Amino acid sequence: MLMGDTGKYLGIVAGVIFASFLIIQQLSMFFGILRQTYSGITAVNADIWVMDSNVKSIDDSKPMTDGQLGRVKSVEGVAWAVGLYKGSTSARLENGDTAGVALYGLDDTTFIGSPAEMVEGKLSDLRLSDSVIVDSMSAFDKLAHFAPDGTRVPLKVGDTLELNDHRVRVVGLCKVARGFQSQAIVYTTYNRALAIAPQQRKNLSFILAAAQPGGNAEEVAAKISRITGLGAYTSQQFIDKTLHYFITETSVVLNFGMSVMVAFLIGILIAGQTFYNFTMDNLRHFGALKAMGTSNRTLLSMILLQSALVGFIGYGVGTGLACLMGLATQDTIMTFTLPWYVLAIAGVAVVGISGSSALLSLRKVLKLEPGVVFRG
Repeated sequence: MLMGDTGKYLGIVAGVIFASFLIIQQLSMFFGILRQTYSGITAVNADIWVMDSNVKSIDDSKPMTDGQLGRVKSVEGVAWAVGLYKGSTSARLENGDTAGVALYGLDDTTFIGSPAEMVEGKLSDLRLSDSVIVDSMSAFDKLAHFAPDGTRVPLKVGDTLELNDHRVRVVGLCKVARGFQSQAIVYTTYNRALAIAPQQRKNLSFILAAAQPGGNAEEVAAKISRITGLGAYTSQQFIDKTLHYFITETSVVLNFGMSVMVAFLIGILIAGQTFYNFTMDNLRHFGALKAMGTSNRTLLSMILLQSALVGFIGYGVGTGLACLMGLATQDTIMTFTLPWYVLAIAGVAVVGISGSSALLSLRKVLKLEPGVVFRG
């Protein structure tokens, strides 16, 4: 009965496919963006982050004086502490174009805060004069330049850049996750970053620290906050703080929430209306079954089975299309993160769509008179 009317059957399935695909795609982009908001934290292997007490997120750095580093080091329970510079500047490419970059200044001795994965070159090459390391994705797009014949020329190891009118040489390429602002990322040493960046009285963006062996990072962070008056958080606490800021202070949740809601409503409208028309077209068949003694419970089971089958097929195809889209965009600027709970949320939404479609038809079938089959 369900597949006998091919047009209506495919229409119901198409509605569920569209809804599940759009829900998964929008939620995956949403969680991908949220992941970008704290990528700067996860990229740094530090137990404790220390910052100005008014900082709200990783992108909201408020510089401190260099003397704060010594205060943090003197707190009992701190094994080590180093400074980290994080700022924005402009890069001038070889063809004269400019691009905004996020500039990171690492501790000159330890390079703590450096990228975990090098694609080309060595981290130790940062000790060379005027050297920088660039993220590999930006080297192929944001920091690439166009040759006179129109071909794109990626930035390579050995090329030079101008950062705030300072000429630097690329000594390595690294792989890092893009930040929320999608800027190119450039690493250099702390003192070199201060020479490149515009001069100001306060330069220290963050302090990275670790608890002594056997110590509790949360307790040490709380002690740093209490003694110095600065904000000190473990990496997870700083991630939670950053997420809270972007969720509550920006429109990201509202925008993607509206998209998911629209997808859900469209799925209900398309699938529900088509399923209702399908039921109306087959009332004579349901009436014949009732006339032969079929109970309402059996008819209810039939409709729910039809709805479940449509939902299962639509959800499976929609999920597959969303995954293909994620694979196609994984090396682009688009964000796509597909954790298990996105699939669970989409599954619940599809159950709601399928259930709503069935409910529109149930009342008509349950109140159906068996004699309808004998009418002309």
